[in-house]
Amino acid sequence: MRAYCWARFGILRQRFLDEIGQYLPPEGPVLDIGCGFGLFSLYYALAEPRRLVRGVDLSRRRIAMARRAAARLGLDNVAYEEGDARDFKGDGEVLAAYMLDIVHHIPPGAVRPLLAQLRRCLPAGGMLLVKDVDTRPAPKRWFTWALDKLMAPGTPVHYWAADALQAALGDSGFRVRRHLMVDVLPYPHVLFVCEATG
Repeated sequence: MRAYCWARFGILRQRFLDEIGQYLPPEGPVLDIGCGFGLFSLYYALAEPRRLVRGVDLSRRRIAMARRAAARLGLDNVAYEEGDARDFKGDGEVLAAYMLDIVHHIPPGAVRPLLAQLRRCLPAGGMLLVKDVDTRPAPKRWFTWALDKLMAPGTPVHYWAADALQAALGDSGFRVRRHLMVDVLPYPHVLFVCEATG
């Protein structure tokens, strides 16, 4: 886990987390889809004690480790549950949600249903933040593919072209804009800032 955490924070530095976090509400319920070991949900819960972060992940092992980390940090504003975000039924229950480097690990046919479900979870004006990997430039995509294979062996990946993912988000009921993220490392980051339409 230490190697994984080191690699994740090597990719998404604190500056990036703050760049993404500026779009999250400082208080109220926030959903972390594909929270894994809880690295980002813990960071965002620590950053704003009135923010209530709920992490969802398919991996029982990762959820258990996230819960232990939250307990060690003494955080009572973050909770974790094992499950599929597509099964989350909390209509209008969260003010914001985010997925950081998750979409390319979801089977392509399951992405639009997930986005539609997330739209139902958010009130009008609620925010969905989606940070993922663009398909261009190709050398950066191949670098990222090699890293994905190293960090998540056996997990299929499907990178969406930024225009295609932006269209899917728009079709799901979001007003979408791209936030440019510049990195010294060769990753084709793309962040979509999505506001739920009324």
